[in-house]
Parts: sequence; structure tokens; C-alpha cells
Amino acid sequence: MNAEADVINTLAGTSYHQGGQTVDEYLDSFQTLVSDAGYTDPRTLVVKFRQGLKLGIQNQIATMPYRRPTNTNPDAWYRVARKIDQVHLANEIFQSVLHSAPSAPLKTASAQPPPLSIVRLPPALPLPVTLKPLLSTPSVGIPMDVNASRRTKSLPP
Repeated sequence: MNAEADVINTLAGTSYHQGGQTVDEYLDSFQTLVSDAGYTDPRTLVVKFRQGLKLGIQNQIATMPYRRPTNTNPDAWYRVARKIDQVHLANEIFQSVLHSAPSAPLKTASAQPPPLSIVRLPPALPLPVTLKPLLSTPSVGIPMDVNASRRTKSLPP
């Protein structure tokens, strides 16, 4: 009975929070705690899990515009938190490799220029064929006076 009370008190505080752990590490200890505390209500599990997540991961899940896990589905929260954590870890590795890669040494001007290379161009493509207009226009004729019917009597000269 005393052990259960201790676990419940732990879940009431912040010592169980993720901190510097990965989501997998946090989730393992979290699931042990809630099992020992006898928590089974899905909404309580989500609230406690969410409270203990790193703020960035928790915010990212909470503000998902599509397929956001419901507050009564702890397994969905666990799954999404793992995915986000894995993406964050992969990005941190990428960033550390990117920023720790040795930069290329600066080249100094040498006395001789680099050798020239010959570049062969592909054969020239034929020019595009011009298309004839689909409708032929008369080559001879008198322009049409569209305003002729609107004229009243012409003024004397």
C-alpha cells in the first residue's frame, strides 16, 4: 500500500518527466509507474504522459492539424511521440555531422593555371517547324465597317 502511494506521489510531481531521456526511455519508466499506480483510465494516461513529455514534442503533437491522437488514446500518443523523437534525433545527428565536418582547406593560387578540358556539345537540334494558321485569312478584300449601321445621315460637306 505504501509503495502504491509513493508511485502516485511520483506521478503527481515532475520527477518522472522525460528530461534528457529519449521518448522510448521515458515511456518505459512511465508505463511502469502508471502500472504500479493502478492507473487504467485512458484519459488519465494521456494527461500524465503528455505532462511528462518534453515541451517541444508535446506541443508538436497537441497542435497537429491532421491525425492528432485523441486524448483518450494513449497508445496513439506513445506512437506519435516516438516518431517525433526519432525524427528529432535523426535531425540532431544530421546537424552535428553537418557542423562538425572539416571544411575544405583554402586553395592558394598556383603558378600554373589548371589544364583546360575540352567539352563536347551534343549535335544541334533542328529548329522547330513553324505551324501554318488553322484558319486562312483572305488576302484581298475590303475592311468591314462595323459602325456603318449605327450612322444616321451623314452631314453635308
